[in-house]
Amino acid sequence: MDSTSCILIFDIGKTNKKYFVLDESYTIIEESSEQLAETVDEDGFPCENIHSLIQWVEFSFEEVIAGFGKKIKAVNFSTYGASLVHVDEKLKPVAPLYNYLKPFPSNLSEEFYAAYGGKNNISLNTSSPALGSLNSGLQLYRIKKLQPALFEKITYSLHLPQFISSRFSREAYSELTSIGCHTALWDFSTHNYHNWVTDSGIIEKLAPIIPAEKCFQKTNNEHLIFTGVGLHDSSAALLTYLHSFSEPFLLISTGTWCISLNPFNNHPLTEEELHQDCLCYLTDSGKAVKASRLFAGKWHEEQVMKMASHFQLKPEYFSSIKYKQEILQQAVKIDATNSAHTENTLQYEVNKLSSFDLNLYTSAEIAYHRFMHQLVNCQYASTDLVLQGTDIKDIYVDGGFSKNELFMQLLANIFPSKSVYAASVAQASAFGAALVIHNNWNKKQAPDNLISIHLCQRINQ
Repeated sequence: MDSTSCILIFDIGKTNKKYFVLDESYTIIEESSEQLAETVDEDGFPCENIHSLIQWVEFSFEEVIAGFGKKIKAVNFSTYGASLVHVDEKLKPVAPLYNYLKPFPSNLSEEFYAAYGGKNNISLNTSSPALGSLNSGLQLYRIKKLQPALFEKITYSLHLPQFISSRFSREAYSELTSIGCHTALWDFSTHNYHNWVTDSGIIEKLAPIIPAEKCFQKTNNEHLIFTGVGLHDSSAALLTYLHSFSEPFLLISTGTWCISLNPFNNHPLTEEELHQDCLCYLTDSGKAVKASRLFAGKWHEEQVMKMASHFQLKPEYFSSIKYKQEILQQAVKIDATNSAHTENTLQYEVNKLSSFDLNLYTSAEIAYHRFMHQLVNCQYASTDLVLQGTDIKDIYVDGGFSKNELFMQLLANIFPSKSVYAASVAQASAFGAALVIHNNWNKKQAPDNLISIHLCQRINQ
């Protein structure tokens, strides 16, 4: 092997735990993926086994170092958000890694919002819809109120990317992309922690904030390695797009949730937007990114299973269905409740989708065209919430739906004044974690061709 510098990136999702070794050209030269068994917390609720995760990360690191030696110049981390690891003075966990899906006590929620200014005010100021445990700041508030003995044991509550970083740096810090991930911690109007964080006393458990580009120089058996502080994975992925494209754009990141991210929308979040599942993220530089969420991937998965059963087909069949204008016109005509796309409020479109009736359609192809037409109407309404007031001409779609020809064609049709692209980047969050500390490990200029795109031509209807 040559003397090319490399970086090791840990990209930790809820289901899949991965690592990648990238060379100076951002080519993936080694990768590995693992799924770890969950455990349960003291209430019996499923959660990440933090000790298994630590073991996997540290074993993988030693394995990579054994294979690549001093070629590994740096290590950084991107992980899922809304998750805190509570540690003692030696940075060892003193509590389970509580699941952000764990129900939050309704009485405690009511007490919290009553004490600190009301649900609407806090949600608006923190750009975080009231999401219970998904607001990770409330996880720590819950411990303070319901487990005071545990609260006293905690030296720091670190978001997951920063905890994994601390296993290498032996330093405890916070970072903005994790703080800004619908945590209810950050006041977007004052660019600081919200008053409730100080007033409640949880501020004492939050580590100092440092920039995402900050690196720690650490020695591993006389091998100097730069260690990054870690990033929230969605923000890391967005960073890859911001690096790759100079013109303003909107990114629709599709999966179970379809999240429309507009880093060029500078308008404060409104109460109406908040009630339609809009929120804001923070970039690594602390800039607000307005976003909207839609449960489209989950709805699609459920409806495909229903169609497969109804028409006695395998679910895989539906991924082969191509856009056919005559089929779409037939499908729309069959639906007696269909009306022109004049009312595009999100709730209106979601209500129409929820009343989808398979019995109206004589074939799976017609039914799927009609369902996808309604799903894309929902996506239009969701995306439009964060497009309004901005001069965005380009929309990029990544994730599962970017490979769905019918979805992409319908999306291009419904945004006639925009250029809609299917984007492909295998590991956007890993690339983002490497890019943010690029100058610490890479002597070359970061490549600008990390993302390949395909323009979807609009078909006149």
